[in-house]
Amino acid sequence: MDTVSIEPRYRNSVINKINSSDKEIHDWYRFVLSYPPHIVRKYIKEFNLNSEDILLDPFCGTGTTIVEAKLNNIPSIGIEANGFAHFASSVKTSWDVDVDQMKCYVDKIKNSANKEISKVDVDTSGKQVLKSLKPDQEKIILKNSISAIPLHKSIILLEEIEKYKHTKFYIYFKLAYGTALVYKNSNLRFGPEVGIGKIKTDADVVNNWYQQITNICNDLKILGKHNYPSAEVILSDARDIKRVLNGRKVTAVITSPPYPNEKDYTRTTRLESVLLGFINNREELRSMKKTLLRSNTKGVYKDDSDDQFVADFSEIQNIAEEIESKRIELGKTSGFEKLYAKVTKLYFGGIARHLKELRGVLAPNAYLAYVVGDQASFLRVMIPTGKILADIAQSLGYELIRIDLFRTRFSTTTKSVLNEEVVILKWNGFNQ
Repeated sequence: MDTVSIEPRYRNSVINKINSSDKEIHDWYRFVLSYPPHIVRKYIKEFNLNSEDILLDPFCGTGTTIVEAKLNNIPSIGIEANGFAHFASSVKTSWDVDVDQMKCYVDKIKNSANKEISKVDVDTSGKQVLKSLKPDQEKIILKNSISAIPLHKSIILLEEIEKYKHTKFYIYFKLAYGTALVYKNSNLRFGPEVGIGKIKTDADVVNNWYQQITNICNDLKILGKHNYPSAEVILSDARDIKRVLNGRKVTAVITSPPYPNEKDYTRTTRLESVLLGFINNREELRSMKKTLLRSNTKGVYKDDSDDQFVADFSEIQNIAEEIESKRIELGKTSGFEKLYAKVTKLYFGGIARHLKELRGVLAPNAYLAYVVGDQASFLRVMIPTGKILADIAQSLGYELIRIDLFRTRFSTTTKSVLNEEVVILKWNGFNQ
């Protein structure tokens, strides 16, 4: 098995950097630490893809792969189970709109929102009455995600945006709202995990939205009206891919599934998902989590059975046993700690289930690139994700071409350097 560095002379800060020319569209909304667009272009070129192909991203997140596919004249399909991320990807690949007309609506929303915010409602004691979330919504966002005054202004702005729900511009208004909400108006900070940063008692909510939607308008103007290829985004579970694609064949895959890193990926989009109505209560949050690859103990349920797909895979079973032995040795007895071994088997079982299903939608000689990361936070037991994914793929009939070293990251838990790699596979069309 060969492991090669994509750009061995570059530091992570350079590899991760978004080029200025890449900020158009990608910056409409983007996860922190997402893989950069130039990585997608590298594999589009290597796989020799063109307008006759279909590129699939089964874990499309906020759409880096499918945006690049569209820019490079390649039809694409994205699959994403997170409601807000699916929405963001859909908007980021929708470019057929009258920008000048949209700007007129933008100015109307800005003016009406500022007018409403300037009004001061007071209760009988003379205290200002602020708009707030419903109790069910409050329960599912991170405490102190957003301060009272920015939240009040954000709700007013959203009420004004909702007045234009009947227009084709509404989706852009909402995406700009979500981006400004999280990165300008909230108290959230992003490390690898989302948390609470500096508390903002106030924020220029309307202007922050206005700047973001103006950036979107400018990007759409640059794109112009060309005959861009299709880019479809499907809200679904990547482990059920054969049913979702319903007989369609794809010629390449470039994707990055969740890492087995105990990170609850739904927390990353929680605030915007709640305010924009993608999640309204714990039941809806639970339903969405059940459609995700099991990568953390907060997303494990009693009826989960993906581990059956790797029951005979000794490497995974040995890692799970080592995790459980370490847990017992260290006297860790909490509920989530007892799930560490289970979630490891569920994660790789989900990967195996996905790759098994994927065979039914791949054209012969299809190439695949999976961006994955090693993990060592499960009680400091190393999980070589790229190697295991490659082994699972080969057991299912895929050909392993090589494993590229994409970048490294420092684990604060284990004080060690962990690899992020790109597993390059080929499907020759056999052993289905």
